[in-house]
Amino acid sequence: MKLIRVAAGVLNQTALDWLANRQNICDSIAEARKSNVMVLCLPELCITGYGCEDAFHAPGVHATALKMLQSIVPETVGMIVSVGLPIMYAGGLFNTAALLVDGQIIGFVAKQHLAGDGIHYEPRWFKPWPEGINVWIDIEGMEYPLGDLLFDIGGIRIGFEICEDAWVGTRPGGKLAARGADIILNPSASHFAFGKHAVRKRFVIEGSRAFNVTYVYSNLLGNESGRAIFDGDAMIASDGQLVELGDRLSFKSIGLTVATVDIDSTRMKRARTGSFEPEVDGDESDLIQAEFKLPDCKLAATVVTKPEWEDSENLKCEEFTRSVCLGLYDYMRKSHSHGFVVSLSGGADSAACATLVATMLELAVAELGMEETVKQMGDWVTKDQAPLSNLHELVTRTLTTVYQSTKNSGNVTRNAARDVAKAIGARHLEFDVESLVSSYRDMVSNAIGYELNWKDHDITLQNIQSRVRSPSVWMLANLNNALLLSTSNRSEAAVGYATMDGDTSGGLSPIAGIDKAFLREWLSWMETDGPLGLAPVPALKSINSQKPTAELRPPEYQQTDEDDLMPYDVLDYIERLAILKKLMPVEVFEHLKLKYADAPPKQLGEWVIRFFKLWCRNQWKRERYAPSFHLDDENLDPKTWCRFPILSGGFEYELKQLEELL
Repeated sequence: MKLIRVAAGVLNQTALDWLANRQNICDSIAEARKSNVMVLCLPELCITGYGCEDAFHAPGVHATALKMLQSIVPETVGMIVSVGLPIMYAGGLFNTAALLVDGQIIGFVAKQHLAGDGIHYEPRWFKPWPEGINVWIDIEGMEYPLGDLLFDIGGIRIGFEICEDAWVGTRPGGKLAARGADIILNPSASHFAFGKHAVRKRFVIEGSRAFNVTYVYSNLLGNESGRAIFDGDAMIASDGQLVELGDRLSFKSIGLTVATVDIDSTRMKRARTGSFEPEVDGDESDLIQAEFKLPDCKLAATVVTKPEWEDSENLKCEEFTRSVCLGLYDYMRKSHSHGFVVSLSGGADSAACATLVATMLELAVAELGMEETVKQMGDWVTKDQAPLSNLHELVTRTLTTVYQSTKNSGNVTRNAARDVAKAIGARHLEFDVESLVSSYRDMVSNAIGYELNWKDHDITLQNIQSRVRSPSVWMLANLNNALLLSTSNRSEAAVGYATMDGDTSGGLSPIAGIDKAFLREWLSWMETDGPLGLAPVPALKSINSQKPTAELRPPEYQQTDEDDLMPYDVLDYIERLAILKKLMPVEVFEHLKLKYADAPPKQLGEWVIRFFKLWCRNQWKRERYAPSFHLDDENLDPKTWCRFPILSGGFEYELKQLEELL
């Protein structure tokens, strides 16, 4: 047996945070050395961070990345380590993995397939490397190979598939296997999305089986640059079997997944079933060889384990909770914010945001401990204050909520906001803003010469109530140097059911990527069950028992969101058909008639018309929403996923066709 100790290292990096990124890389190498790891795979672009965006075009970024690489090289004595960085060659910028062996740079493998769909814009910055091409590049007077390379390190052949390379039909792994690869490393920056872990696991296992190799996959971890959350997936598979699996959505800065694999076993399997493609005339110009003494390693029994929550019947609820909480935690500490402020209306959306902040701290403390959590958050948590004694106090110092009432507010929402804030430990305030609403209404009425009334000026009078709440909640955020959370959800974003500069105010919109129907399902789950290992929040019953309402009209109107719009399940279904599947109004209507066969077709048609009109009319609002987290392929964020013109024909031609059918 030829036994090798391999590891997938995950890192919580930050775009362009050079020293912190370097420290995480070096800490990961040190931890791997303690575990007698010989081959360590670290994530894609881990030196610069994946989310540098147009800063990738800056020559200074490339120069600093190389400087950081040179400082990391000495840390790899006695090991084989891959690290990711951009490399400029012949006028093109390439996404590469550098292979470092025993304190030396051996070469750079360039990514062949770039992610350019949805949230990804890699072709904007990088060029795809052509298959089979290899060159030499000068770095500070030294020549290094760059390209589509295979490495022979002490008799072990190592190749790369870099993230997207493994998601395409023509994976580089096939040719690497035909050249005798023993180990394929996959350094990745694959953003979190519901159910994506299962897809990754399939291609890792299948890659190890089809290519007869050991396959090592390492992903970035955490909220690296704002919108994308990385789950820190780490997997090692050999000969079609998953050998080891790491934790996901951890609050730690680094993580290591280690396994001992038998290289001879995969070689024998490849000899029986694989193909072999020697180069013409024995030319192996793409085979980079380096002398390296691989020590003997003992075979240790391994049992593939995973967090218990991965087997939850409510996996989506678990993933949503843990991903958004990790995103909030990193966003807070990396933006140097002193906690969060939420305008807690007593409704579902703001209650969800506040509960997520409290749960964020609960998860962080459960994994890291109170001392490390506070250290990562910053000295503002304890500065000029008594020592922390429990989690409840930490939440109080981190989260401020405020209920802002007008004469149209009721005791149901007031009490619900108060109950939830008390249950989760938030510092809760109550403001009466009716005098502000009245002063604006009177000022404008006097200026225009007539009294504003609900019959003729409904939207105007609703919006002013929402907008006057914004300055005071911003004041609280400024006073605390805290981050104000906007509380709009995706269903509202689709139809613009939000007041710009009112309830959309905030620096971050954590639930703008999730629909209202799921959000209500999640709140019910949090009320009775909650994440594995944490206590539920029974106080959410006061939220879940209500019908969603903006509570902006006088009480006699009995305003509800669904009366203003349509049932949320219908709205969400129309959105998926119209936006995700790109169907036209008549096509959406036909699908709706099948799904809601008992509903009057005329009503269904009117809802379709309402959706398309509101969608087009409110694109400008979506352009102005605070940054949101990417959670699935139905995101409406125009900056990362769903682009639509601000000015358009408004589907007038298509809607006329539908109207003729009704």
